[in-house]
Amino acid sequence: MEKKFIKILIIVLPCIAFSQGVTKNVSKVGTSAAPFLEIPVGAVAVGMGGAFVSIVNDATALYWNVAGITALEQSEVVGIHNEWIAGTSFDFVAVVLKLGSYGAFGLNITSLSMDDMKVRTIDKPEGTGEFFSAGDIQIGLSYASKLTDRFAIGFTAKYIQQKIWHMKSTAVAVDFGTTFKTDLFRGMTIGASISNFGSSMKLSGRDTRRFSRIDETISGSNERIPHNIEMDSWDLPLLFQIGVSTNVMESNNLRLTVAVDALHPSDDYESLNIGTELAFQERVFIRGGYQNLFLEEAEGGLGLGVGMNTYLPFSRSKIKLDYAYRDMGRLTSVQLISISVSF
Repeated sequence: MEKKFIKILIIVLPCIAFSQGVTKNVSKVGTSAAPFLEIPVGAVAVGMGGAFVSIVNDATALYWNVAGITALEQSEVVGIHNEWIAGTSFDFVAVVLKLGSYGAFGLNITSLSMDDMKVRTIDKPEGTGEFFSAGDIQIGLSYASKLTDRFAIGFTAKYIQQKIWHMKSTAVAVDFGTTFKTDLFRGMTIGASISNFGSSMKLSGRDTRRFSRIDETISGSNERIPHNIEMDSWDLPLLFQIGVSTNVMESNNLRLTVAVDALHPSDDYESLNIGTELAFQERVFIRGGYQNLFLEEAEGGLGLGVGMNTYLPFSRSKIKLDYAYRDMGRLTSVQLISISVSF
């Protein structure tokens, strides 16, 4: 099984390189629906520049690589909130339940929301007195299991919805992920994932309904003949990621982990994420990384973070608090806080 996995990687990676050479002049930026699915999740991962697909050692693995939830020592719940760009709010809540030898089960909810806005028209640019809202949500159910002591697989089935005023679009999709721990370079781990493989999205609702005169030459035609504007369908942002990570230094008190991820998205060029984490007695953490290396016209990319964890009094439960800063270039920056509890 493990040898087959390595062979698959050897076959897949050249195919990705070839596809980039064929389509290098076509980025397809802005051609997918539900871009909120591409917002990175978790202060640990963001602090490491998004190089997390092979590390995935907390409940945010449900976003990065679902196979990673098999590496959790305990069940875990995580909550994340941050003020995203353009006045929006991003939230992520997840719970992972360890099932012993039966693997692990996960549930996660992602949402992107905004405050209500005024409805404005050409005749009433200051507002009609009405307000509209917009928001996105994703709900996912996951399962992962170790096939051997080194090789794990997992998948997520998810429901996706985008809504603006009286219009709504829905889709279903699946994520698939694997992790493989090798004997090379201090136990280097390889991770790979495919995200958002699913149906396309198409807005529908009463806001596309219009009234107009269809044909001036037809007797009886008038200005109140109803019709609907036809909307296009848009694919989800399919993403393939593969990454490696290893501990380049490890002692009783210190650990230094380095990770590199390669990204192949359906709506942009390929890029790399790199990151590091320095741990002191596995209690205090300092992180740094860079996202979207070699991607032309990328906005920012630097990620920095810190974290700490401690056991709750008289309990085996552990609480973890992490903070991350991410440079967004002309879109300024965002700050993330993650709180998780293992039980």
